[in-house]
Amino acid sequence: MLWAFRRKHVFLPQTGGVNGSGVFFNFYSANFLDIITCSIIGALVLDLLFGDPRCLPHPVRGIGGLALRLENPARGILRRPLIAGLFTVVVVLAATGLSAYLLLTAAKLIHPAAVFIFSMIIIYSTLSVRDMIKHSMDVYRALRDNNLHEARRRVGMIVGRDTDDLDEAGVTRACVESVAESIVDGITAPLFYAALAGPVGALLYRAVNTLDSTFGYKNERYTEFGFASARLDDIANFVPARLTAPLVSLASAVLFRRGRQSLRILRRDAGNHSSPNAGHTEAAVAGALGVQLGGLNDYFGEPNRKPLIGEAEKPLEVRHIRSANGLLLLTTFFFAFLCLFVRTIIVNFL
Repeated sequence: MLWAFRRKHVFLPQTGGVNGSGVFFNFYSANFLDIITCSIIGALVLDLLFGDPRCLPHPVRGIGGLALRLENPARGILRRPLIAGLFTVVVVLAATGLSAYLLLTAAKLIHPAAVFIFSMIIIYSTLSVRDMIKHSMDVYRALRDNNLHEARRRVGMIVGRDTDDLDEAGVTRACVESVAESIVDGITAPLFYAALAGPVGALLYRAVNTLDSTFGYKNERYTEFGFASARLDDIANFVPARLTAPLVSLASAVLFRRGRQSLRILRRDAGNHSSPNAGHTEAAVAGALGVQLGGLNDYFGEPNRKPLIGEAEKPLEVRHIRSANGLLLLTTFFFAFLCLFVRTIIVNFL
């Protein structure tokens, strides 16, 4: 797809040069692709250093707010919930993509350096490396201090299941599963789309993921309305999940010398999940840690038994949260290197 993007030109006035004549600036030309590569690296560094500053406006919160504001008007205009949900998806994605594109176009008018800065900020806003580690380590510290009530509250911030009655093992499992799933949703998928289609691609992916988080519930209200959001999220994560899971196994080989076990469980149990994608990283993490994930969860007071993933070579312990974070961090570096390496080859030799 990259070579197709490289044919798209936007006519902008020359901001420098000898005669100030107009030029065609290609957002996906070799020069801009180099800017995107630097932007991805800069975005990763910013996320690792600062995470998500709560005091600053965040585009993901804006996307979620827009989606919620559109829900009732869409349901009122389009009586069929399925069509209303699809309409909401189209409007949110169009608004997100157009906003990012216009921002980058305006940045080019200011100065080429502004393109780099805004590209980096946009991609930075789509990543959640530090935040995921912070939230999961909050759970770890609460369990380490024998504060089960606080651990339940903390894990409830990152999972959708009921957490009020979880024991220590249940809290640990919920946290490890959340870390495993977030490797794709919050890190490698945004990196994948940033490398493929720049900051606009990364932000569009985050919009898809936000729509799924907002509407992708299997309940009476959202089964039909959220169908398009959920299926689009499945499609968007299909490739990133399958690229990421083997890298989790590679990280397992480096950190724990359990690469073969991780790959074995990945091949065997990747399909043991209601999501077509989440099971891949969960299986790779379960095999890496030698634990069993899945099982009985409660959602809104209703029990839901999920297929088991992995083998219970050892019981889940608090330390497995730190180990899962180690896998997350090393997998992030492996995936970023892979994306940027492939991108560099395509940009310079194809």
